[in-house]
Amino acid sequence: MTKRSEFIFNKLGDLFPFAHCELEYHNNFELIVMVSLSAQTTDTKVNSVAKVLFSKYPDAFKMSIAPFSDIYDIIKPLGLANNKTKNIIELSKRLVAEKNGILPNDYDYLVSLPGVGRKTANVVLSEAFGENRLAVDTHVARVSYRLNLTNSTDPLIVESDLVKEFDNVKLHTLHHRLIFMGRYLCKSINPKCSECPFIDYCREKSNG
Repeated sequence: MTKRSEFIFNKLGDLFPFAHCELEYHNNFELIVMVSLSAQTTDTKVNSVAKVLFSKYPDAFKMSIAPFSDIYDIIKPLGLANNKTKNIIELSKRLVAEKNGILPNDYDYLVSLPGVGRKTANVVLSEAFGENRLAVDTHVARVSYRLNLTNSTDPLIVESDLVKEFDNVKLHTLHHRLIFMGRYLCKSINPKCSECPFIDYCREKSNG
């Protein structure tokens, strides 16, 4: 790890010492459903909807036999409700039929589930099972690109570059620190550049 990346990692820790997953889940099933629901919406909205959703359908067994229309009505405020409803019902059916309703610590199996891609699988494996994995969402990709930690915005390339750059840190910790940086400081629109300790590294600053 270079001195620059070490500085970035440690300073992010100073800025966001309690960076963590802001999805309010209670078990692994809730986690994978909530991460699946979080596409193109906020964790705050997912948390609000999840309280209603899991009060009615708390596990894969009940979710697997839930009426489509009922799930749809509950998660509609999150957007993309048709696909998300279909995916979490089918995901639940698979878990019931193949894993007795229990989410396994198995990347290949997770990405085979409806609506679960690499990012969601990495979040689940890191958050639920403690694997040293890095999930790249829009915040992580944006911050990494702006700070010249990668020259790409492709999630796979960003992930590879970050894993190489931060080769001796806990990727779970790095993931949450970068998310908090993107969510609260290095925003997509109107970033708080005057409060940023990394301005000398910023690609956008050098271009402007």
